[in-house]
Amino acid sequence: MMVLGWGLSLLGLLLLAGIGLYLLSARPYRSADSVANSYDQWTEDGILEFYWGEHIHLGHYGSPPQPKDFLKAKVDFVHEMVRWAGLDQLPAGTRVLDVGCGIGGSSRILAQDYGFSVTGITISPQQVKRAQELTPTGLDVQFLVEDALAMSFPDGSFDVVWSIEAGPHMPDKALFARELLRVLKPGGILVVADWNQRDDRQKPLNGWERLVMRQLLDQWSHPAFASIEGFAELLAATGWVEGEVITADWTEPTLPSWLDSIWQGIRRPQGFLRFGLAGFLKSIREVPTLLLMRLAFGVGLCRFGMFRAVRAAASPLATEVSAGVATSQ
Repeated sequence: MMVLGWGLSLLGLLLLAGIGLYLLSARPYRSADSVANSYDQWTEDGILEFYWGEHIHLGHYGSPPQPKDFLKAKVDFVHEMVRWAGLDQLPAGTRVLDVGCGIGGSSRILAQDYGFSVTGITISPQQVKRAQELTPTGLDVQFLVEDALAMSFPDGSFDVVWSIEAGPHMPDKALFARELLRVLKPGGILVVADWNQRDDRQKPLNGWERLVMRQLLDQWSHPAFASIEGFAELLAATGWVEGEVITADWTEPTLPSWLDSIWQGIRRPQGFLRFGLAGFLKSIREVPTLLLMRLAFGVGLCRFGMFRAVRAAASPLATEVSAGVATSQ
């Protein structure tokens, strides 16, 4: 009993240390460099990859959600996104741009399982380096350091533009929408999956919601979350969308990811041995943010938004929205 008591006391002290680090070491968005530096650090130490695998995004657990391995759910998410967007109907050799590719998990699936020619971009040089290390020789994938708000690609370079959970890092959502569509050829498909805030134009955030959102922004280098409705309107306002922007809410099938990500640390304690006390504290430091994410998505403060649009040949509009916004499940 005494040993158990000492063990619990030690765990309590470590948890308090982690919470202290959380409160003292926020990572607010300051510039594109602050985002790049954060991802460089997460990639260099290897902890995020150890627990989240090659996919630094949420998983898909079905609707209604079913118990599933955390890492498998992430792979399933990619295939569900492909099917939802209709990309599984496209031929091999389709040119795809993966915006915010991380260490290349989605890019490799798109190339290997669907035969696409994929270019992955991220603002983090360390992520590019690691993505290249993980990519088998001969796979039609390349990785580049690029700023998603000022991409170097000519207009109409890609058949598909794909992005998962990159939008919250973008300080100018309208410019992000324009760049995504600019590099897409007429008739090409844009598909985006993102963390979104509830549309506060309809229901303003109250005091506790503003406090939670401030923490979610400052802890993971996010300048702002768009709403599903707001970002769909920004896409339509470019004048480069043919027909309607299709949206869907995938909060339900992705919601288990938050607690599953914490469970990884309990289920795989060997990570603590690999990364030592410093790595353990760094992992514990993320737990409050993960719990706040689960709370925010669970109560409707945040939503997981899906977006699909087809690139039109029309010139961009500088005035009002000229296309509609539709919702699907």
